[in-house]
Amino acid sequence: MNHVLELKGKRFVQASKAGSGGGASMNSKKIVTKEQLLGLIERLGQIKEFWRQERRPFEGILISVHYNKIVAKSNRVAGLFKGKDSNYAIVGAKFNKEKTKHIITYFLDMEDLDESIELLLKTYDVIKAVFQNGIDKDTFDDRKAIDNIPFSRFSITKSMFKQVVADVSYIEDFEVEMATRQLKQSIITLYNTHTDTIMLFKSIGIDILKSRILDKQTVFLDETQLQILFEKAPYLVSMATEDLSELSPEDFIQEYRQGTVYMPSPTIEPTVGVIDTLFDKRVYFGEWVEYHDMVDENLPKNPEDYRHGTAVDSIIVDGARLNPWLDDGCGRFRVRHFGVAIGSKFSSFTIVKQIKEIIANNKDIKVWNISLGSNQEVNDNFISAEAAILDNIQYENDVIFVVAGTNKPSADIEKIGSPADSINSIVVNAVTQKGLSTKYTRRGLALSFFAKPDVSYYGGSEEKYIRVCEPLGEANVAGTSFAAPWIARKLSYLMDVLGLNREVAKAMLIDAARGWKEKPTPEEVALYGHGIVPIKIDDIVHTKEDEIKFLVYDVSEKWNTYNYYFPVPLNNDKYPYIARATMCYFPKCDRTQGVDYTNTELNLHFGRINDKGKIEDIKGDKQNQDAIFDDEKYFLLEGEAREKFRKWDNVKYFAERPKNKMKPKKSYANKNWGMEIKTNNRLDMKDGMGIRFGVVVTLKEINGVNRMDEFIRNCTLNGWLVNHIDVQARVDIHKKVNEDIEFE
Repeated sequence: MNHVLELKGKRFVQASKAGSGGGASMNSKKIVTKEQLLGLIERLGQIKEFWRQERRPFEGILISVHYNKIVAKSNRVAGLFKGKDSNYAIVGAKFNKEKTKHIITYFLDMEDLDESIELLLKTYDVIKAVFQNGIDKDTFDDRKAIDNIPFSRFSITKSMFKQVVADVSYIEDFEVEMATRQLKQSIITLYNTHTDTIMLFKSIGIDILKSRILDKQTVFLDETQLQILFEKAPYLVSMATEDLSELSPEDFIQEYRQGTVYMPSPTIEPTVGVIDTLFDKRVYFGEWVEYHDMVDENLPKNPEDYRHGTAVDSIIVDGARLNPWLDDGCGRFRVRHFGVAIGSKFSSFTIVKQIKEIIANNKDIKVWNISLGSNQEVNDNFISAEAAILDNIQYENDVIFVVAGTNKPSADIEKIGSPADSINSIVVNAVTQKGLSTKYTRRGLALSFFAKPDVSYYGGSEEKYIRVCEPLGEANVAGTSFAAPWIARKLSYLMDVLGLNREVAKAMLIDAARGWKEKPTPEEVALYGHGIVPIKIDDIVHTKEDEIKFLVYDVSEKWNTYNYYFPVPLNNDKYPYIARATMCYFPKCDRTQGVDYTNTELNLHFGRINDKGKIEDIKGDKQNQDAIFDDEKYFLLEGEAREKFRKWDNVKYFAERPKNKMKPKKSYANKNWGMEIKTNNRLDMKDGMGIRFGVVVTLKEINGVNRMDEFIRNCTLNGWLVNHIDVQARVDIHKKVNEDIEFE
């Protein structure tokens, strides 16, 4: 087995994007006609009249654009509404029922609507006079045809005319969205109308306490308040979910078995944070758990309230002894446990407010386990309020949450429940001992796109249960709640013992789960995520003798973050390898943007450097090239970019597949390989500045030859500092760093 290598010492170079990206671009599959323009003008007039008559509790208007496809940022309106600033007016985004088109909601001034109607009228006059049969992309791009139009006669500039035509080519309709009525007490998110939340509700007859406000747009309302809101201002509601969450059911509890177990006192073991139900300090490992009861002392607490949290802790502390078949080689861990829920039902609104406080006051803990989850299914058009809080915490703090994938409460519930839709967290589903999906497992995806769960692990089944310790003794259980703690153990080991950062640690787990396997089907991704994480930690931090595995990490500050100094060993002037790469990062997210939830996209390119100085990407991705690649321009539809290259996903995995007959790759004048991280932002350019990324690269020698020593030598000659991820050496360092020194 070869060690995984950590390459340091040669920082990535930062470069800004050259050029402005060109002018307006029309939808090649559409013809803009005068009839279409008249229809949109009439529609805007109807919407203007609606808002003129509505006694709205805010200044401004809400309007939704129904696009005719999934649109890239560059294809959204940029002439109508607020022109180039229209992206900053977006307050919500979702897909149509078929998930083939965008519906994006904007907050505008009434004057913006008037100006848009005026622009459409002027554009209509031009097309009516010059293009009786409409204008298509060929005509749009014909400079001579456009330059011959006497634009001064129509009181519109050429650039504005082209931008409005481009806008219209992507627009299907305009609408004012009305939320579906919600009757049970709920967490409600409002569109951002730049109005104080308390004053906004007061103007429609709802008195709301500050304690019921989660953030500027998200509030908790009871049934009476909901009725008033949906009667008076249903257009204000961007998202609504019932607040009542239930603990994932445990239907597989078997007999208890009492016994006395010797447990040494904790010393320098890492600490994992646990947010769960209550913990019983009388269990044999009680000394290993620092317990904080966060539940109101006036609420009654039953013995049942202590089972789940205590069982989860027992896996983190002593899981390997309780389950020898799952001995991961990670040892024991201490736990700092926060009991936030009692019974099987709890308020998720209350818990997410507590989580923010808990993380803020416990900065020393990097890995947090949450095995609480909702019985309700997540929504395809927005992230749950609970998951959004976790994502925001992880963007702002150097922590990572491990979240259980939730269990089926009944046969008709299929999709995962919150907070298992958290994008930045690592979400864990359960498999049987044989590695098959369990009967209680629920399916992803999140926002119909993100791979949730991220990974799977053994959670127990009739085939073989997970043994835990509950207040009454040992018990056999099953559920995603008991798969997640095993991943928390591994993450804590990678981060707290081996010293890896969270981006690399997450990438290591996902890379190990995925391996060289064929691309999974959508059904497999929905059930297993990227795959089952290996049991042994050694199988994650070591690689086969015919493989070179190395990890790099840095920070994205500009559009292109690059490094062209990866000296992959040659054989007869060719590269006898197939390659794979896994990258993870923790972007800023915005729940009010709906399906366009992640603000920043980091796009990974890795491969040989050809004679034109361009990377021959291992996945064949031509996105984000500097305008021209091999003398051709490449245009990729947004939907295709999301499907093929995981655009906007914060986990990137790309691999060349092993084949029966594999040929070595040709080399070029530059004998190094290169890596580029291209950064794009949906809203604010600053969102992508300072985002850390971690990449794990594996090179598999197609002839089975071990070329590790040559790679290390080449790296050293190229100025890299090469660190072996040597488990024993790093464990010794961990002990040294944490030992107590007595001064005489």
